[in-house]
Amino acid sequence: MIGLFLGDKQLPLEILKSLKKRKIKYFIIDLSKNNKFKKEKNCYFINIGKFGEILKLINLKKCRKVLFAGNIIKPSISRLKFDIKGIYYLPRIMKASKLGDAAILKELIKILSENKIKVVKLNTFNPELTLQKGYYTKIKPSKIDKLNIQKGIKILNKLNSYNHVQALVINENGHFTLEKRKGTKQLLKKIKITKTNNILIKIPKLKQDLRADLPTIGLDTIRDCVNSNVKGIVIKSNQHIFLNQKESIKYANKNNLFLTVI
Repeated sequence: MIGLFLGDKQLPLEILKSLKKRKIKYFIIDLSKNNKFKKEKNCYFINIGKFGEILKLINLKKCRKVLFAGNIIKPSISRLKFDIKGIYYLPRIMKASKLGDAAILKELIKILSENKIKVVKLNTFNPELTLQKGYYTKIKPSKIDKLNIQKGIKILNKLNSYNHVQALVINENGHFTLEKRKGTKQLLKKIKITKTNNILIKIPKLKQDLRADLPTIGLDTIRDCVNSNVKGIVIKSNQHIFLNQKESIKYANKNNLFLTVI
């Protein structure tokens, strides 16, 4: 039995499809914006602040492993409804929130671990969504591209591992723009006005917890890149989720965009 904390977007659907195919038992704690999993049997709606109820449900299901997936909207702490356990853990959550969104998730994982509940990696049941090191398109990065990729990776590695940033765009002159809280789509919209050749680098930072927060790309990302003067995308081997792979690579080839896994 696996417990699923599921939010929005496509990845949770892919995970459910894999679990059903493998006939693995699961239950869902629906954290999506509009309760998109309400038609699924064994689905529960519990306020994320009610740790007592969540832990009680996990124990009731005799579950020792859980998985976080999808875009989970983090509500304001002032709007959350806490039970006794929630109030007990509140100071830790508030302290983590000052470090960044990723720190909150890391603290939740730690709390679950203290209750003998293991959080498994996002791609545990969908290894096919992760690519190995190599080039996946006809076009490959040039020598200058490779130098800028190395520079971009160094910049990301120096960032705070507790914040939300997982991506940057670096241009042919070595100038870069970091991802903000609104994500990669907004980053690409921001650099759309530039006419220089850009490269999107989307990899985890050093010391980032990979169990619940892997960088994700898909066909929408490829399209956004093509529309924003991006000539290539770089992701990290075994440390990403890549959706719609065949369609994405075909679209990248058609538009002379390279995809490199380092």
